[in-house]
Amino acid sequence: MPPKAANMRPGKPAKVPKKMPATPFAVKPIGAFYVFFIANLLAALYAPIQDCDETFNYWEPTHYLSHGYGLQTWEYSPDYAIRSWLYIILHGLVGNFRRLLPFSTKVGEFYFIRYILAFVCAISQTMLFRVVNNTLNPRIALFFLMAMVFSPGMFHASASFLPSSFAMYTTMFGMAQFMNWRGGLKTAQGIFCFALGGILGWPFAMALSAPFLFEEVVFACLSSKDAFIETILRFIRGIVSGLIVLVFEFVVSGFFYKTLVLVPFNIVWYNIFSEPGKGPEIYGTEPWHFYIRNLLLNFNIWFILACAALPLFTLQKLLSRSAQANTVTGLRSIIFMTPFYMWLAIFSFQPHKEERFMYPAYPCLALNGAMSLHIILAAFGQSDPKTLVGKIPAKLKLLIVSFVMIGSIDLGIARIYGIYSAYSAPLKIYEPLQTVGSYGDSICFGKEWYRFPSSYHLPKNMRAKFVKSEFSGLLPGEFSEAKTGFGHWSGAWLTPPGMNDQNIEDMGKYTDIRACDFLVDTYYPGSNSSVLEPHYVKDLENWEQVYCAPFLDASRTHILGRIIWVPDWPIIPEEYRRRWGEHCLLKKKVAK
Repeated sequence: MPPKAANMRPGKPAKVPKKMPATPFAVKPIGAFYVFFIANLLAALYAPIQDCDETFNYWEPTHYLSHGYGLQTWEYSPDYAIRSWLYIILHGLVGNFRRLLPFSTKVGEFYFIRYILAFVCAISQTMLFRVVNNTLNPRIALFFLMAMVFSPGMFHASASFLPSSFAMYTTMFGMAQFMNWRGGLKTAQGIFCFALGGILGWPFAMALSAPFLFEEVVFACLSSKDAFIETILRFIRGIVSGLIVLVFEFVVSGFFYKTLVLVPFNIVWYNIFSEPGKGPEIYGTEPWHFYIRNLLLNFNIWFILACAALPLFTLQKLLSRSAQANTVTGLRSIIFMTPFYMWLAIFSFQPHKEERFMYPAYPCLALNGAMSLHIILAAFGQSDPKTLVGKIPAKLKLLIVSFVMIGSIDLGIARIYGIYSAYSAPLKIYEPLQTVGSYGDSICFGKEWYRFPSSYHLPKNMRAKFVKSEFSGLLPGEFSEAKTGFGHWSGAWLTPPGMNDQNIEDMGKYTDIRACDFLVDTYYPGSNSSVLEPHYVKDLENWEQVYCAPFLDASRTHILGRIIWVPDWPIIPEEYRRRWGEHCLLKKKVAK
């Protein structure tokens, strides 16, 4: 119908009413990107390195490519070859680009790589956010954003230099492709994203695509012959694109290892088919409920909501009188919820467990939690006075919901700050080396070997060394710096001595403490020393303190102070206050 005459003014165009968002909870993707990126940048700046695998298996090989030296684990020995050099090269190129910019330092390269990881993570989060907003509901998208931004788990995972973090990025890209039916099905793109994460990152992460592929197969079987053929073609295009990535991985890693090797296959074989006395179990096992406890700490209420997603959805469908939901919509919602349950179940039954193994499923957890909260609020928001919920005043409902959500955010922030304040010392104490260190000095690590952040924190060609402590497993060696064979990086293909896949100690990895110019150690008041682990910090005759930073004494701190930030205020009972040690950079005293 034409606009009414009363709304028309001579000489002026008719005003077009502004298009309102679908719901008051709608957030523009660019705004969501800014929120994601700021949160990830804070993680890049302040998140401690939680896993020594990140240092020794990823930062050190990258440092070797860029600077010609670094520490080497057995996984990079050509005899085992279970780490991808293509994955390392991509990050090395980022670090080398920073070297081309003004005021370049090795620490600057370290953080620049982290910034790029934070950026890529924000892009992947925004893509999935946008699809959730358009496919499901703007309110679900907002809850997804909240779960991702305020969860300590994402603070650790978003900017970590780990294949599981990379697989998390590609999981979000892949989910966004599979979930988005606008403009046609994007099966090939989704398969490519998951294949990219599996081949360059972690092969097991490709399992998260299974529910989406199952969805495609079901609908193809229920469709016409032409639609079925088109589905097969999309699958073929996706598989071919994944094989192209695999060829690149095969060529690049083969060049560095100087042997024909399929790294993803080696990873799967090592983790699943290793002989007794080998495999990941030798590094420790955890009970089945390890991930439940861990995810409760790192996602608090969002984990509970994520576990409740499918039961709540089923209950909603059984009790709902609305006819608007059809079979296809219901099946798609179940498909979206399934990856998290599948991943949690599979890895809960694996004996060897680590927090980073959950990283690829973090977006699935956040999505499940957001869908659960949406279902709960839809039921809680009923205004029918005939129902019990409808009799609750609207203001009281708002107060209850606000209390729960703000409490969840506060818990998340308290844990994030608690982790930073407790364990950030290893990223702080090396700065004085820029002035007090000399070219070619050695810095040694005893019992604190696993807290070494990376050679990027050591200036002036300093080398990290290990001195004997109570630890009796296999420590990293050093990449060979021999100039043999074709080109550079011969340390990548020369077989290092003393390496094994059974965590058997190699005494050749140690150096005499008399050869150490600097030493890193932690002192906890009241702790006991031993012959192999003396209190170097208190040995003022041989060592002087260069810089010390507070470090949480977990053994003497109440569990509350270990899981969240507890202020050292007088009103806090003494038993709940945090206890502190000192993480110190020491310099050897020159004999007079």
